[in-house]
Amino acid sequence: MTKVIVQHHVVDYDRWYPVFTEHEAVRRRHGAKGHVINREATDPNSIVIENEFATIEGARAFAQDPSLPEAMQRGGVDKAPQVWIVEEAEAKRY
Repeated sequence: MTKVIVQHHVVDYDRWYPVFTEHEAVRRRHGAKGHVINREATDPNSIVIENEFATIEGARAFAQDPSLPEAMQRGGVDKAPQVWIVEEAEAKRY
């Protein structure tokens, strides 16, 4: 499975979340299969999102989509995001 992992900080999670939800259509257009949102335990405005994609090409296209910077700005992202495109090597639950 291919993932686009995005780490960023937002001004206010409750302001950011509706913009993230609205942007789902763009993720789907590039082959997104789902996502997981993680929030830092001591700072709930520090977010790590794991977006799952069908192909690496779709993941790359999403990461370069011209609508992404504008959506981040509207959502209140206040620090430069870190973005990784990764292939999942193993997933195991305990």
